[in-house]
Amino acid sequence: MTVSTRPGFRCSWRAIEWWGAALSLFLQTGAIFPLLMSEADGALSDVAKSRLRLLTLPVYAYTIVMLVRHRHQFAIALRRNLHLLLLLAMPLVSILWSVAPSTSLRRAIGLIFTVLLAYVLAIRFSPRQLLLLVMLTSGVCVVASLLAIGVSPRLARMPTDGTLRGIFLHKNSLGWYASVTVITASIVLLDGEADYPRTTVALLLAGLAGLAGSTSMTAILATTTAFFAIWVYSMLPRLGGLTRVAFVLLVLEFGTVLLVALSAYLVPFLEAIGKDATLTGRVPLWALVDEQISQNLMTGFGYQAFWTEANSRAWTIWSNIGWMAPHSHNGFREILLSFGLGGLAIFALVMLRAFRAGAALHCGSPSEGWLWTNVVMVMVLVMNLTESMLLVQNDGMFTVFMAAIIMCSLHTPAYRSNQAGLAGPQHPAQRVRSEAPGQFIA
Repeated sequence: MTVSTRPGFRCSWRAIEWWGAALSLFLQTGAIFPLLMSEADGALSDVAKSRLRLLTLPVYAYTIVMLVRHRHQFAIALRRNLHLLLLLAMPLVSILWSVAPSTSLRRAIGLIFTVLLAYVLAIRFSPRQLLLLVMLTSGVCVVASLLAIGVSPRLARMPTDGTLRGIFLHKNSLGWYASVTVITASIVLLDGEADYPRTTVALLLAGLAGLAGSTSMTAILATTTAFFAIWVYSMLPRLGGLTRVAFVLLVLEFGTVLLVALSAYLVPFLEAIGKDATLTGRVPLWALVDEQISQNLMTGFGYQAFWTEANSRAWTIWSNIGWMAPHSHNGFREILLSFGLGGLAIFALVMLRAFRAGAALHCGSPSEGWLWTNVVMVMVLVMNLTESMLLVQNDGMFTVFMAAIIMCSLHTPAYRSNQAGLAGPQHPAQRVRSEAPGQFIA
């Protein structure tokens, strides 16, 4: 089907879906516009923040149009992950006990629209198509960031230490999307079916340059972990029976030992080599945050309500650390601050189901592009050890993360018996290659 706005001009709905998704993800990366509206010290005024919220309107409009147009497929996607719906209800329910109800309500609405966009991506794109979309969107941001050095060196570097931030407000944001570019480009090359291998290689090199220029340790750690995850998931289809079970248990044991070792020896190690043992102020911040979490462990303080100026507990932390932290720099602690143990338990359940479904899809059809959906989930969780991007509104990283979760539940083999009567092939192994443009994949 095509859309015609004037004689001689035609645009297919599939093209609108692709360009609309790309533009929506680009606007959610936080590139260009926040940087241009920021003050000399990199801060954003209240007026600038209000203007930036207007950029969410075209994203919301695109999301609504796509979901209305494909409401049947959207309903199917909703039914296939009820635990996720329960998690998304938490921000609205938490308004009842929030320390800043109006803030929780406004941000909860933004979160809902963010997740709705993830539903659009999950129901309108195959795994391989979404991989290409994410690679190109993040790659454009990274390439533009590198070009910004020549256009405006002062603007492209952090005002504090001169490290590269490109077209982003902070160097960490460049690091995140450079990391995504490196991983997605690597997986496309490993896939062996890139239509433009030179472009993919160029994006890979640009991602590595952006990653190095940003000096973001979070991004570097996430990239390293993602490459390890690529190896692990690449091994799974080659193993079977008890061998696969033993391999998975060995990987989990290795991950657990590594986390314990990091928690016990990271700070002494950093001190020994002369690095910042506070992780740029995170360690003392986490100690104070943990104390606040323990005082309201069961319910939290309401969705994203803790770090508001009306909350005296936040001022207590800010006065102790000497700077106004916008969040706890840890996504899991943010969930506890917002919803308590109940919210964290629901999130853990959603993730366990997503990893199980994603691994089953990858092992059942390793050539159909499921590798990257599993890797990106691991990658984002690792990033949230030192950053806060879980259950946040209008954020490109979280949108892609949620799209991967929704896509795994939507295509899981457990629902193959329910696919009768839906458009598209019946088995995951047939989906991508035989897919018609714009066809729903169930």
